[in-house]
Amino acid sequence: MEGHTDSKPYAAGRNYGNWELSSDRANAARRLMQRNGIREDQVTQVRGFADQRLRKKDQPLDPSNRRISLIVQYLSKPAQPPEVAGSEKVAEKVAEKVAEKVANKVDEKLGENADQKPAEVKADAPGAAAEKTVPAAANKKKD
Repeated sequence: MEGHTDSKPYAAGRNYGNWELSSDRANAARRLMQRNGIREDQVTQVRGFADQRLRKKDQPLDPSNRRISLIVQYLSKPAQPPEVAGSEKVAEKVAEKVAEKVANKVDEKLGENADQKPAEVKADAPGAAAEKTVPAAANKKKD
């Protein structure tokens, strides 16, 4: 799980900045998911990137840069019959809904407003890691 922020400094003059915020955002997502059924051994990393991996590099203050990313690793399976293969699309839609709910709950825990666009799913080839990117809330940071 990865936490991200936009480029606006979180709180000038304090010992809490975007690095801490992004790490806390990812940890809040981990805690929420573990309370809702994800086992401890299913989470291998929790990382905070602050504003180092912006979603919109040309718009560093854009609220969509505040987000969490869930990277899900899966193994390739042998070819499935068509009726089983179709269930993977259903599972992907369920994963999107769960990720969006997680993002909203994380934002509530962090005191942010949860009115963002739905999650996006990125996956390369079978056997590769699928990345679910969930925007964090688009409201103001504490000054």
